[in-house]
Amino acid sequence: MKSIRIISITSYFLIILAGQMIGLPFICWLLFTVFDFGNIDQIFAICGIVGISLNFTKWKNNIGITILSFFLMLSPLISRIVQVPIKMFNYLSFEIPLTIFIIGYFTFIFLNAKKKLQLTRYC
Repeated sequence: MKSIRIISITSYFLIILAGQMIGLPFICWLLFTVFDFGNIDQIFAICGIVGISLNFTKWKNNIGITILSFFLMLSPLISRIVQVPIKMFNYLSFEIPLTIFIIGYFTFIFLNAKKKLQLTRYC
């Protein structure tokens, strides 16, 4: 189950945002935007960084925290998709890592909830 989370977060880091000349990994965009004061995307970048950091806390296996982390990590992506025309995201280096991230994190949340439910039944 831990490997599913690692694969999902790694694919999140490997999402490529197409630029004018070169693609930029999403984690770089998050880090640059956090320090871009006065930009509306700064709020979403902070949410994404907080979502990533929640995966490394002692509450990382709490179902509520994992769901919150997923939505916080998804918020900067949704913000970019809303601000830029959707046809700009029609390339595999965006679609494949995003799909792996979403499916992997959903699977992790599901397996984590299933494990917690089984533990509460037997205790």
